[in-house]
Amino acid sequence: MWRWTSLAAVAAVASRLLPWSATVAVTQRMAPILLFLVAITVLAELAEVAMVFDVAAREAAHLGRGRPMLLFLAVAVLATVTTVLLGLDTTAVLLTPVVLSLAAQLEISPLPFAVLTVWLANTASLLLPVSNLTNMLALRRLHLTPHEFLVAMWLPTAVSVLLTVGLLALRYRKELRGAYRVPQHPGVPDRGLFAVTTLACIALVPGILLGGDPTVVVTICAAVLVLTFAVRRRAALRPGLVPWRLTLFVLSLALVVETVLRHGGNRVVEAVTGDGGALPDLLRVAGVGAAGSNLLNNLPAYLVVEPHAATGGVDRLLALLIGTNVGPLVLLWGSLATLLWRERCRARGVHVSAWEFAKLGLLGVPVLLLAATTALFVS
Repeated sequence: MWRWTSLAAVAAVASRLLPWSATVAVTQRMAPILLFLVAITVLAELAEVAMVFDVAAREAAHLGRGRPMLLFLAVAVLATVTTVLLGLDTTAVLLTPVVLSLAAQLEISPLPFAVLTVWLANTASLLLPVSNLTNMLALRRLHLTPHEFLVAMWLPTAVSVLLTVGLLALRYRKELRGAYRVPQHPGVPDRGLFAVTTLACIALVPGILLGGDPTVVVTICAAVLVLTFAVRRRAALRPGLVPWRLTLFVLSLALVVETVLRHGGNRVVEAVTGDGGALPDLLRVAGVGAAGSNLLNNLPAYLVVEPHAATGGVDRLLALLIGTNVGPLVLLWGSLATLLWRERCRARGVHVSAWEFAKLGLLGVPVLLLAATTALFVS
C-alpha cells in the first residue's frame, strides 16, 4: 500500500497536478505530525522491549481472579489506557499479540479479547491529541490546546468506550464463561529500565495537559528512553524502530488527497457534508467521516472532509473526528490500525473473517456514532 501511495504522490508532483508551492505547504503542515509519529512509535516499541505490556497483561489476569468476564473488563481498561497514552496503532500492533498470547496460556477463547482490543483501539482514540493522528491534525487546524481538546472530548470518549465494552461483552457472553488458572507474575530482567520506561509513558499525560506541545512532549519522552536504552540495553536500538514506511505513507497520502481536492474533489465533499451545527448536522458530518473511513481509510477521509467541517465551528470538526475515529469498524481497511491488528491476529492463529467483522460493525457503529455525537452536542 505504501509503495502505490508514494508512486501516486510522486506522479502528482512530477506532473504538476499538485503545484510545488502546495507540495511545500502540505509537507510543512505534516512535518510535526510525522515527527510525532516517529517518536510515539519508538516510545511504544521500546516499551514492549522493557516488558511494560507483558507485565500489564499479567496484572490484568490477576485482577480477573480466574473469571474470563473480569479479565475481559481488565483488558478493556488496559487497551483504553494504551490507546489514550500511546495511540491506537500501539494497541493494535503491540498490545494485541500480548493479549492473544495471554489468552492462549490461560486456555480461554482469544476471539473476544482480539475484537475488544481493535474496537477500543479505535473508539478510545478520541480523548487526547496523541491518541490518533487525526486528532493531531485537528488540534493544529483549530488551534485548540490539549486541555481544551480533552474537555470537549471526554464525554464522547467515555460514552464510546462504555458502549464498546458493553456491546462486546453482550456479544461474547458465552465465550466469557468458565474459569482459568491465575498465572504467576512475569519476571522483569531489568527493573530499572522497566521503571524508567513506565514513567516515560505515564509522563505524557501531565506533560501534554499542562500545556506542552504534544509533538515536543512525546519527542522528549522518546529521547529520554533512547538515552536510557543506550546505557542499559544498546542492542535494542536498531534502525527498524523508526517507522519510515508508515511515515512515507502518511505524507504521500496527504499529497494525494490535496491533489484530488484541487481537481474537483472539494465540490463533491461540500455537497455531501453540508453545514450547520445542530445535532442532525453533526450526525451528518460524523456519518460522512465514518462512511469515508470505511470506503477509503480514516486518514484520507479526515483530510478530505476537514476543510468543510472546520468552517462550521469546533463542534463540526470534532464530530468528524468521531466519524473517522469511531466509525472505521465495518470494513477491515477502515483504519491502518485495523489492518495491522488483523496481521497480528493471523500470526497468532486467530482468524476473524471480513464478513464477521463487518456484521458486528454494522450493528455497533451506528449506535456508537449516534451516542458519541449526541454526547458531543450536549457537552
